[in-house]
Amino acid sequence: MSAESTPEPGIPGGPGSQTPRQRGKGRRRKPRQRRKGLLIAAWTAAGIVVLGGTGAGYLYFKLNGNLQSVDIDQALGTDRPEKTDNGSENILVLGSDSRSGGNRKLGGGADDGSARSDTAMILHVHKGHKKASVVSVPRDTIIDRPRCTDTDGTTHPAASGVMFNSAYSTGGAPCAVKTVESLTGVRMDHYLEVDFSGFQKLIDRLGGVEVTTTKAIHDPDSHLKLTAGTHRLDGEQALGLVRTRHGVGDGSDLGRIQLQQAFMKALIEQAKSIGLFGNPKRLLDLADTATKTVTTDSDLGSVNRLMSFANGLKGISSKNMTMVTLPVRYDPADPNRVIVAEAKAKQVFTALKHDRPIPKAATEGTATGEANGIVTNAE
Repeated sequence: MSAESTPEPGIPGGPGSQTPRQRGKGRRRKPRQRRKGLLIAAWTAAGIVVLGGTGAGYLYFKLNGNLQSVDIDQALGTDRPEKTDNGSENILVLGSDSRSGGNRKLGGGADDGSARSDTAMILHVHKGHKKASVVSVPRDTIIDRPRCTDTDGTTHPAASGVMFNSAYSTGGAPCAVKTVESLTGVRMDHYLEVDFSGFQKLIDRLGGVEVTTTKAIHDPDSHLKLTAGTHRLDGEQALGLVRTRHGVGDGSDLGRIQLQQAFMKALIEQAKSIGLFGNPKRLLDLADTATKTVTTDSDLGSVNRLMSFANGLKGISSKNMTMVTLPVRYDPADPNRVIVAEAKAKQVFTALKHDRPIPKAATEGTATGEANGIVTNAE
């Protein structure tokens, strides 16, 4: 990446306050380290890279040269949960927000050079790759962050009682993966990110995404204003929707997660319905945008590997996807924060580890954010 190529951090994320107790120490990251993230990477960014038989060598090297990767395995070493051998895969999909550079206009806030993970989803692809479960981790969750080493070799000490998104702020992708593995006891097989402006461009390349809102949404912070009804959202509107929190539900990160999950289902169906493979130019344009946007772990850091991964996801539709939020409850010490509901969360993590469906009882009676049903797939 050249000095002029400004990092373009990930997707959803409104400002969200951080008290001194929870604030992760931000640090300026080297320009070559692009910060990205969101579940869109799993289907859109990966899926549209599949160029089939068109693959001229020039196109392959062009797309391959676009990709950025992070060597998670080297940074984390061997002190990790064991890999499962049951045919399933776990992918940490991260959205980050540096509030700086080319994304400052999109992200808002100060240009302080730091990065924060505003969206984190654990994507569990079940054996057979016909079904998937997604667990969203609220960024405001108070956790104990483990000791971790970033890609520069810098070791960061463990910390107690900090916000989940401080992991990425502190040590980037390796620290985020380490924290998720420590929290869940489940090994992450892969890592994916997508950035703010990249997400916006991908939605525009797709021709927008159609959703239905059951209530009007107006959030000046995310620059989103929608009436109740059906809308085809362009990239800017889609970004506003997945970042809004003050215009829906109880105004918390939990409500925003519910909007994100509804939008991602609509996005998956949109990507499957527009006939990309019948339009080679559109496919190539979308693949070019996607590969410039995506950062992966090094194991997925080539077009061939990404193609193989995408092929394994083609059979998953939104109807075969279970989306939940990590079971949490509001923190008695600070209503703007949440803490893990340990017993129910254990049911979720056990299901992922053993490739089982997440039991409904695991998420009943937990904090929700009160935004469920506000956004649905347009019929």
